[in-house]
Amino acid sequence: MGHMVEFASNGKDAIGYLANSLSGSGPGVIVIQEWWGLVPHIKDVCDRLAAEGFTALAPDLYHGAATAEPDDAGKLMMNLDLPGAALDMSGAVDFLLADDACDTETVGALGFCMGGGMVLWLSTIRPEVAACVPFYGVIPWDAVQPDYTASNAAYLGHYAELDNPENNEIARQTEARLNELGKSAHFHFYPATHHAFFNDERPEIYDAAAADLAWQRTLEFLRDELR
Repeated sequence: MGHMVEFASNGKDAIGYLANSLSGSGPGVIVIQEWWGLVPHIKDVCDRLAAEGFTALAPDLYHGAATAEPDDAGKLMMNLDLPGAALDMSGAVDFLLADDACDTETVGALGFCMGGGMVLWLSTIRPEVAACVPFYGVIPWDAVQPDYTASNAAYLGHYAELDNPENNEIARQTEARLNELGKSAHFHFYPATHHAFFNDERPEIYDAAAADLAWQRTLEFLRDELR
């Protein structure tokens, strides 16, 4: 359904997967990858958004690298060029807002695992992000400390009850901090689910009921927040 595109990233070329709304145009959504890279699951999420009337773009933060091995994925994540990734995400926002298939002046940002942390960060560096949806996302880099006072976004979080307890505590602290700042922030913790429960390409942890509920909540949230 979608296709690969090139876009500018601070004078350099970046690449991403673009799925245009099947209705012709629709609200724009940035989708940020898990630590595996821009794998078929992330492209499928973009296609699913397009089928629901959104225009979705997933920038490739690894610039072509991808893996199915956890050790390699961990190395890719920890070695990620963070300033470059910020520029790639920002360039993706600019590209999407300029696309004729995007009919909003704001965008949503939806991210998974590593990408969940990245969209939390993106919401603080691009005021056009009006809706931020982290799936089991926390920020693993000490160098990234988002300034949530700079955000214009509302937040909807999806977290797994049986995920790493430290990660879930950080998520709860993030939700509390956002609410203290007067942001709209609602983080859901799905009972008896594991990290990456939304990924239907990983049958050992996929939870269909939780994934469907999170998806329906996400669609409603994006439709309510994006203008």
